[in-house]
Amino acid sequence: MTAAGTRTGGALAGGGLLDRERIVARPGFNRWLVPPAALAIHLCIGMAYGFSVFWLPLSKSLGITASTACPDLTLASALFTTTCDWRVADLGWIYTLFFVLLGSSAAIWGGWLERAGPRKAGVVSACCWCGGIILAAIGVITHQLWMMWLGAGVIGGIGLGLGYISPVSTLIKWFPDRRGMATGMAIMGFGGGAMIGAPLANLLMNTFKTDTSVGVWQTFIVMAVIYFVFMMGGAFGYRIPPAGWRPEGWTPPAAKSTMITTKHVHLRNAHRTKQFWLIWAVLCLNVSAGIGVLGMASPMLQEIFAGSLIGLPDVGFAQLDAGQKASIATIAAGFAGLLSLFNIGGRFFWASLSDKIGRKNTYYCFFVLGIVLYALAPTFAGMGNKALFVLSFGIILSMYGGGFATIPAYLADIFGTQFVGAIHGRLLTAWATAGIVGPVIVNYIREAQIAAGVAPGPTLYTGTMYILAGMLALGLIANALIRPLSDKWFMSDDEVAALQAKSAAVNAGPTGSFGIGTGGLDAKAMLAWAVVGIPLLWGVWVTLRATFALFG
Repeated sequence: MTAAGTRTGGALAGGGLLDRERIVARPGFNRWLVPPAALAIHLCIGMAYGFSVFWLPLSKSLGITASTACPDLTLASALFTTTCDWRVADLGWIYTLFFVLLGSSAAIWGGWLERAGPRKAGVVSACCWCGGIILAAIGVITHQLWMMWLGAGVIGGIGLGLGYISPVSTLIKWFPDRRGMATGMAIMGFGGGAMIGAPLANLLMNTFKTDTSVGVWQTFIVMAVIYFVFMMGGAFGYRIPPAGWRPEGWTPPAAKSTMITTKHVHLRNAHRTKQFWLIWAVLCLNVSAGIGVLGMASPMLQEIFAGSLIGLPDVGFAQLDAGQKASIATIAAGFAGLLSLFNIGGRFFWASLSDKIGRKNTYYCFFVLGIVLYALAPTFAGMGNKALFVLSFGIILSMYGGGFATIPAYLADIFGTQFVGAIHGRLLTAWATAGIVGPVIVNYIREAQIAAGVAPGPTLYTGTMYILAGMLALGLIANALIRPLSDKWFMSDDEVAALQAKSAAVNAGPTGSFGIGTGGLDAKAMLAWAVVGIPLLWGVWVTLRATFALFG
């Protein structure tokens, strides 16, 4: 027995059930149980990417078979109307709120997360995300859009932010030997959440819909319950390593890269360095370009290739009839699904590769390759080569996802691991900014082109592709300017020891790597991976089946 309490299960007793001290790992704990715990949370909150599956049904929540439209409806009146169906544009603000609140909440409460620990943050995330969806369900029942904005958008968005960053510093500390791979495994789940959630939502809505209901509020409640169970399981699966722990048999390489520090920068100083703002720009520019493609993927494919998607190569988009446009819209949905697979795979592939070639070199790959592919996209479109066009955007989206997965390890390399979760939270304001900048730039360029008389076709997006390439060129410059921090920014050994004293005090048993983090993929770890892996594989199978049916 220690002064703090007894050792039980995989952690130490003592303190409250959610307290950081309660989840310090003891000998016998297997570190490979932590990534599936993180995935359990990220796969749930990743449904934010798939929320658009609800827009069309909700736009007919009163009329059921057709929208009850009100010509004089404004955004302000849409928030409170009970007699008019909502427009898709009114509902789409929930998507904007998701990512604005994600970045804002991560920045505001990132420091609290470091003090409170990942379990408490995971529980709060589950309550906010699932509680927000329940409140949105009440908003559907009462037909109050403001309640949906508040529930799913604001409260749910706060849950997104806390859930997104909750595993970052924990995984980096458990896998100092594979930082990129570890964060890639978790953040991959955020990209994959929609692959599970969107088809599940469609299945539930079809089950619950009746002559008087489109089935959305019932779907919200069922999904909130399912997500709450998974997220709480993930939160209670979190453990943190004791101070000074290292993987068994591993020591930091003697010839370490100058881009990887062994020291730590305090949270209060991180944003005062130019390196923080250069990495902020790197993430913002990479995400702005990628999210712009995500937002226009479906209309872009339809307007560029038009009739050639259905065997009519000489028919432009404007000449298609309503039935033909519906057919190519279905094909474009398959294209969006394929991009999601590249987004997910890129998160793991590029983050793992960054462990081999370094974070800075990985971002060089993103920007150089991205510039080339964006510049060539108009050529592929002009050639009418669908395969090269789709492949180029698949690679672009893999680097979009890879950028998210690599950035936590990049921060740990530059600023150390002590406050990496909180620093990552502040950096996610770049995502919130990109979520506005990227789509706005892309949409306004497209509208300006149409206003200038450019017909739907390859030339409609040529200017857009070159501007996105220019944004990546700016990101390339920002990445090139990143240098190691000077010693004045790092905490002293005494400061670090004082911060770690609380967790060191409860670690009165074996220290270092002895007996902690071992086990590999044993039976318990494989079971944990199966819990999150089976739903993910189901989502991949559904997406591939739809994609092959459309493009095969």
